Amino acid sequence: MTTPLLDQIEFPADLRQVAEADLPQVADELREFLLQSVCATGGHFASNLGAVELTVALHYVYNTPDDHLVWDVGHQSYPHKILTGRKSRMGTMRQQHGLAGFPKRCESEYDAFGVGHSSTSIGAALGMQVADQLQGKPNRHVAIIGDGAMTAGQAFEALNNAGDMPNTNLLVILNDNEMSISPNVGALPKYLAQSVMRDFKGLVKSAKSKSEKMLNKVPGMMDVAKKVESKIKEAVDGSPLDPHVSLFEKFGFDYTGPIDGHDVALLVKTLKQLRSQSGPQLLHIVTKKGNGYKLAENDPVGFHAISKMDPAVGPIKSTKVSKPTYTQIFGQWLCDQAAADARLVGITPAMREGSGLVEFEKRYPDRYFDVGIAEQHAVTFAGGIACDGMKPVVAIYSTFLQRAYDQLVHDVAIQNLPVMFAIDRAGIVGADGPTHAGAYDLSFMRCIPNMVIAAPSDEQECRLLLSTCYQLNQPSAVRYPRGSGIGAEVGTDLHTVPVGKGVVRQQGEKIAILAFGSMVQPSLQAASVLNATVADMRFVKPLDEALISELAASHDYIITVEENAVQGGAGSAVLEYMARQKICKPVLNIGIADVVTEHGDPSAILAELGLNAAGIEASIREFIS
Repeated sequence: MTTPLLDQIEFPADLRQVAEADLPQVADELREFLLQSVCATGGHFASNLGAVELTVALHYVYNTPDDHLVWDVGHQSYPHKILTGRKSRMGTMRQQHGLAGFPKRCESEYDAFGVGHSSTSIGAALGMQVADQLQGKPNRHVAIIGDGAMTAGQAFEALNNAGDMPNTNLLVILNDNEMSISPNVGALPKYLAQSVMRDFKGLVKSAKSKSEKMLNKVPGMMDVAKKVESKIKEAVDGSPLDPHVSLFEKFGFDYTGPIDGHDVALLVKTLKQLRSQSGPQLLHIVTKKGNGYKLAENDPVGFHAISKMDPAVGPIKSTKVSKPTYTQIFGQWLCDQAAADARLVGITPAMREGSGLVEFEKRYPDRYFDVGIAEQHAVTFAGGIACDGMKPVVAIYSTFLQRAYDQLVHDVAIQNLPVMFAIDRAGIVGADGPTHAGAYDLSFMRCIPNMVIAAPSDEQECRLLLSTCYQLNQPSAVRYPRGSGIGAEVGTDLHTVPVGKGVVRQQGEKIAILAFGSMVQPSLQAASVLNATVADMRFVKPLDEALISELAASHDYIITVEENAVQGGAGSAVLEYMARQKICKPVLNIGIADVVTEHGDPSAILAELGLNAAGIEASIREFIS
């Protein structure tokens, strides 16, 4: 791989020394470097390939880092990292102590805003612009939003705010590739598709005007042409579109576009014009997810994120039989439960693949709802469904449920509605880092009235607890980690277990370990060395209080272990109960410390946090000594 121009570029200042005519070559070299580096490390792929020309044009036109670029859905920021002093470190992408997979303020001054979730760029960039304006700084601010992020309410809240501030010099770039991870859903993408076809309609109108005289000379041809025109209009949008006023102009933005987001010369020309203009601006560009790599272009969902692979041949399918993941266990359970209960409805906020709903959508399309990147709406929508006799299951990542906390409280729990939350990615998630870690759900759910919270210790326990919580006539949550478990054999029935009852998995002396969810297995390993008792608590709320009293009476030390923040988590619940009952025994809470966890290999991070078998054993030995 030869990249003679890219080799001369370490920072954007170097890029701005390149002749404008050479920028297409820079983009080609950047795409090739990106292709090779991501194939060597794994990571987000298709979205980054689609943002190459835009990244080159932005850093060429704008005086970064003084001018601020705020990337939305930060997995499209790899080209930005390559051009901002981190090219030589791309081999460490998403590895422990290496580059983060998302913009991170402490990593580079060019990362204006840390991001891992979507739809925050417009609000953040607007805030920066206001702050600089108040301080008399002339910096420019650009929010780059795409990959479905414009469907979220927070993006429109920011548009509504910015559009009413005519003295705000903010540019919003809508990077429209028709995709989130899956294809975009909802009315807005359809509107944007109409916008993209506006120029095409103009060409049709012009061609029609020029050809009518010719067609009138041929008997019957005008009727044929009108039928063809009608079909084209129907295929484009099926409804009239005002060619003069866009939705964004109604929000107070000057609208430009749509333009080709892979034409770097056109991008540079357009951005230069927009940089000199005042007031809120919106540039609509059209890009292709996976652009420049045919395999990704043809399968942008499959190539959204990749493992290490040879770019010449693509992913190599392993013949090794792997253990089913918790996500797959949930997906199979959902289909089985839906077959048994016609009231079941599955809901996801734009995470069909990640949450394991692909097969459910195929089998039960009428009961499957992807609401787009709109976690708040997903929860309220589920509450509405539950009001009228159906049984919604919201499949959501722990970190994304944080965004819908108010709805969880007010729209579901206070009304005691039977909505079940299948919470994936609970605990440490690995390479995606702190923005995706599910470190807080036990703490923020435990204080909510009417909630039942379950934490399965293996794959079969996951199925049992899903079935149990689904049968309840109240809000409930089953939280499980990313990836595979221990390989426990999973049944095909829909059996349930008693709510709020734990199980002693190993009997020992003096030390009683109350383990929750994913921490049961490492606790069993530690206990075998310590001759300790291990209880699989199963439920965080309600707690098995009788079991706690029994173990406290028969043991000298109580240890709680959870893959959740120690503050306010399951261990805190145990302490609260013991305090109420005036049970005085030494108690050690083991969990995620009061730190921001980093990205890297999950097992290495768990070990660093003391949440593997060796760490649990060491903490207990230190405590009892």
